[in-house]
Amino acid sequence: MTMFPTTSQTSPTRGYLLRCGNDEFIDLKRHRELGGHAALRKALAMTPDAVREQVKAANLRGRGGAGFPAGTKWGFLPKDNPKPRYLVINADEGEPGTFKDRYFLDHDPHALLEGVIITAWAIGAHQAYIYVRGEFFRPIERLESAIKELYDAGVIGKTVMGKPFDLDIVVHQGAGAYICGEESALLESIEGKPGRPRMKPPFPAVVGLFGCPTIINNVETMAGVRLILEHGADAFLAMGLPKDGGPKVFGLSGHVKRPGLYEGPMGLSLKKLIFEYGGGTIDDKPIKGVIPGGSSTAVLLPDQLDITMDFEGVKAAGSSLGTASVMVFTEGTCPVAVLLRIARFYAHESCGQCTPCRDGTGWLERIVESIEFGHGRPGDCDLLISAANQIMGNTICALGDAAAIPVISFVQQFRQDFEDHIRLGACPYGNKSEGH
Repeated sequence: MTMFPTTSQTSPTRGYLLRCGNDEFIDLKRHRELGGHAALRKALAMTPDAVREQVKAANLRGRGGAGFPAGTKWGFLPKDNPKPRYLVINADEGEPGTFKDRYFLDHDPHALLEGVIITAWAIGAHQAYIYVRGEFFRPIERLESAIKELYDAGVIGKTVMGKPFDLDIVVHQGAGAYICGEESALLESIEGKPGRPRMKPPFPAVVGLFGCPTIINNVETMAGVRLILEHGADAFLAMGLPKDGGPKVFGLSGHVKRPGLYEGPMGLSLKKLIFEYGGGTIDDKPIKGVIPGGSSTAVLLPDQLDITMDFEGVKAAGSSLGTASVMVFTEGTCPVAVLLRIARFYAHESCGQCTPCRDGTGWLERIVESIEFGHGRPGDCDLLISAANQIMGNTICALGDAAAIPVISFVQQFRQDFEDHIRLGACPYGNKSEGH
């Protein structure tokens, strides 16, 4: 187990977070002292096909939220397309509750960059873009510094560690829009256009950046690629589950004693994450609800804490692993107020391209707000679920679903709280302010 930023502890697995302490920055010299570029040397001694097969065999599922197998995604690139191929790394990290990817940028950028170089070699990409959330000022500085080190050392550029394979890596700063976490909106942003999702198909692997075949992966996914090549597919699988290989970085926040980033095996129990890793709840209060994978995932109840934190385990509980960003709230917290914060976020972040999302997210926000501040009406709970269901599946991208899922979930799981607000004409938890 490892945790950031509070402490760093020994783990039986050599994973993502063990390479540096609370505020250490791993430069190229330190990266190599810690065994850096051993994985890259292995990859360059292999054929691109062999590297791709290693990643497929390791069952590395994308760590950006969707959980699609990385090796399989790479295989979607058309073999007979004469256009150049691009690799794009999504470091936008706009999902509320999520703070794992910035760790790699801020403290261990070379773990990410080594995975980027290996992936570029595996898919035949000579240009890689790292799309970083513009507010990450220090992480951007450190990432750019690390890239400069690679150029200066001859690791990338006209050759890659002396191998006749040219590769350039560019950092592209986003402007803070949540929608640019969606892969096609991200591509539009890199191209200098408004960040709005594209209709699919075609998918980016076929028609992506500048109309060319493009692979888009998450920061943690790239760090996983490095681990696979360093230790082998079997060792990586042993750090997780047969269908969900490798360790996982969990972000734990909310009403817990030790919030932070924790690394554990895929399949770690939610209860263990909260009570052993996170030290339990503040003042040992009973848990009222847990959001397991970022704000767009369905809320879980205290009787569901025995679930395993892997893609299939969380899905079986009626939610999704998402970005593995666990937010805990205890008894005494108003669930309507929690949902209102979530609803306001998605209403604000809708790009406005799709009517169900543009108008629907606003309606969700206003109805939840009216309930929270004592203006709710009988039937509003059913109205919320009906409106959310009309958004679900009717938008170009998944932002509409991201807004609808927590609404449906919160109303279903905490219906009595919503009804009490409406019956009393006030928040039973004492929330009175209608300010934003």
